[in-house]
Amino acid sequence: MDFSERIRRLRRAEHLTQAEFAKKVGLTMRGYQEMELGSLPRYENLLRIADYYDVSVDWLMGRTENRYAHRG
Repeated sequence: MDFSERIRRLRRAEHLTQAEFAKKVGLTMRGYQEMELGSLPRYENLLRIADYYDVSVDWLMGRTENRYAHRG
């Protein structure tokens, strides 16, 4: 599963629209839409998304299957 699929699934699990999620984390709707379509995020946006969902950056980027690797 790639980054775009992971963020899409997380957002849908919370029953949020793209616009609602983008607003919650301080992104533009267009910027968020582009990430769900496959664009890679800027570092600060990646951190915002990881913090919001309390998941590791490595998990979001597909580097590990441990969603909570950041918790040590």
